[in-house]
Amino acid sequence: MNASSVSPGVAELAASDSRYSGLTTQEARAWRAGFGPNIVPESESPAWRRALGKFWAPVPWMLEAAILLQFMLHEYVEAAVIALLLVFNAVLGQLHEGRTQATLKLLRSRLALRAAVRRDERWQILPASELVPGDIIKLSLGGIVPADVRVIGGDVLLDQSMLTGESLPLEAGEGAHSYSGALVRRGEALAEVTATGANTKFGRTAQLVQSAQAPSSQQRAVLRVVRNLAAFSAAMVAIQVIYGSVRGLPGSEMIPLALTAVLAAIPVALPATFTLASALGARALAARGVLPTRLSAIDEAATIDVLCSDKTGTLTQNELTVTAVHAAPGTEQRRVLALAALASATHGMDPVDAAVQAAAAPAAGAGERWVLSKFVPFDPGSRVAEAELHNALGERLQVLKGAFATVAARVSAPAGAETLARSLAGLGHRVLGVAAGPPGQVAYVGLIALNDPPRPDARGLISELRSLGVQTVMVTGDAASTATYVARAVGIDGAVCPDGPVPKRVQPGDYAVFAGVFPEDKFDLVRAFQSAGHAVGMCGDGANDAPALRQAQMGIAVSTATDIAKSAAGIVLTQPGLGGIVAAVRCGRETYQRILTYILRSVATKVSQMLFLTVGLAMTGHAILTPMLMVLLMISGDFLAMSATTDRVSPSPQPNAWHIGRVTAGAAALAVCNVAFCSAVLELGRQRLHLADNHGLRSLAALTLVLSGQALFYVVRDRRHLWSSPPSRWIVLSSMLDVTIIAILAGRGVLIHAVPWSVIGALLLATALFALVLDAVKSMIFARLRVA
Repeated sequence: MNASSVSPGVAELAASDSRYSGLTTQEARAWRAGFGPNIVPESESPAWRRALGKFWAPVPWMLEAAILLQFMLHEYVEAAVIALLLVFNAVLGQLHEGRTQATLKLLRSRLALRAAVRRDERWQILPASELVPGDIIKLSLGGIVPADVRVIGGDVLLDQSMLTGESLPLEAGEGAHSYSGALVRRGEALAEVTATGANTKFGRTAQLVQSAQAPSSQQRAVLRVVRNLAAFSAAMVAIQVIYGSVRGLPGSEMIPLALTAVLAAIPVALPATFTLASALGARALAARGVLPTRLSAIDEAATIDVLCSDKTGTLTQNELTVTAVHAAPGTEQRRVLALAALASATHGMDPVDAAVQAAAAPAAGAGERWVLSKFVPFDPGSRVAEAELHNALGERLQVLKGAFATVAARVSAPAGAETLARSLAGLGHRVLGVAAGPPGQVAYVGLIALNDPPRPDARGLISELRSLGVQTVMVTGDAASTATYVARAVGIDGAVCPDGPVPKRVQPGDYAVFAGVFPEDKFDLVRAFQSAGHAVGMCGDGANDAPALRQAQMGIAVSTATDIAKSAAGIVLTQPGLGGIVAAVRCGRETYQRILTYILRSVATKVSQMLFLTVGLAMTGHAILTPMLMVLLMISGDFLAMSATTDRVSPSPQPNAWHIGRVTAGAAALAVCNVAFCSAVLELGRQRLHLADNHGLRSLAALTLVLSGQALFYVVRDRRHLWSSPPSRWIVLSSMLDVTIIAILAGRGVLIHAVPWSVIGALLLATALFALVLDAVKSMIFARLRVA
């Protein structure tokens, strides 16, 4: 960055006084050695505490209870196996969490705050972490103050409410102090850094901010699943104990029976599956230029049914060009452009100012020579930019440039100009008014029309969102006529909201376009939609958009967003347009479907096992599975079923929400069917295969549960019919491994009693036929419960 990249007033101020020349690179390096980097240490728990935390949660509690029961029975080998399983699950969770956090940290580093710094007597863009006390930095509209500073030149309006609780922004001129994290609402200024990192006011309070974390919908879903399974397990244990007591079973059989039921209820890999599925989704999105700032954003993307999209750069190409210039009588068109250029920032960040500067460039240097005395950049609140200038003769000139309606109201533009402006706006042009004259005598001099054509892919992407059940509404600060033209061009049809505050009770179907909206109005719009029961995605790019981005279920910072908008958003787009949003919605819904598959399979299998233990007890008078066999089923089932996170899935046709009650009911209904099949096989083993001893029946029961579990997996992995889509390679490999392991153990009599190979083959065929029957039942159950 060089001086030309900074607004004229600030650049001249920095060059005119040696006090504002800043530090040298060597000086900054020496200061940084003493003060450290300008970062706030994250409140991260020690590694040992995070590792211990893996043993303090509902799923580990159930495993730990099982270990205690095994010790009570003096079954130390079984206790050691379960303990190994507990440790393995903790290590697996730690690895997934570590890799996930490393991935998110890397993504967040791409969004790191940067600052314009005066180093070696030239302006440079550097990471804010490299700032040291004594640095000279630029504060500009929409940015975050990157450290505690003292203003040494210029004027800015600072919003420090997030730090000080002040309800009104603070006017900060020379000598004023500001804190790290404050927002620049208006103006530009030079400031000297006074404190960095943990020594800033923000740094001293950041730990409180970082600790404010609400559980995600996925976390609540895990807790509900575990709660439901634990309650059902308790009921089954009670039934088994009562039945065993009536039958007079000895305690040596009752305790292992209860222990097996406890083990059957534990969804060992459920938490790790949630994390793994979201991490894979985040990685897939990052490859497409969409950066999630937190893992829960993947889940949030699956829920939205309304998208509040801005216009410029998202629905349009963000390539403004001047298409028409109309001058007032007695004024030339090139003078209108020259005056407009004088009231435009030269740093090239504002597309309107850049287009005006480009159009005025051919006439630059001709005519009068004006020197800038004061410049107030365009502010969304005032909708006007203002410049004060003087020349060698001591004459003074004031220039206004901004929204035509605002300028026209201040200088009383002629009626013909207003008619022309409305006509141009109706054709999709952005119309600027220009006024100039001595201070206090400013008069209308002309208007400039600019055009930002719609993106060629916008209509198709909006149509795709509509097919996914997401309604798109346009929310823009532009005039209603311009916004309406673009909306119709990209396929957003519907009424335009009247001027004025956003209605408190409004539905997305009431209006398709919200024009002339101030950034702070977006927050009210999001809350209004949410009050009506909608999940909202909100696009934003400015500092004032941060509350709306945080309030929305999916805050979306567009590619040109300010730092505070990126910090508040759940996802950050690196490319313009709606493509990243469509990708996020699809990826979120695909991730949801993968996790839903695992939950359906896990709940159905666990309920099957617990019910089968109870039914088997009634049929044989003894436990049909041992704790060791149940541990083998957990290892072969739960962890191999994590392959569902790699499955080929179709995104949900409509927005998602976690209805654990419906999911549990659907899985339980399938479990009842599965228990009927397993019970029939068990009875057949007793009557026809003459497996009258407990060891033979237990082997057959274990083999049947593994194979029927595979049938359940393939039935629930697609909400349509099981043959509707091919499974992923990892799912096929995990299934082959699962079936091969249990077949070898049963066929060769390793760890369990041997079962004839002919029985194993017949059971495989019977399970395949059962899967087809279960698939038909599933279609009816899922349709009735609306599991999709």
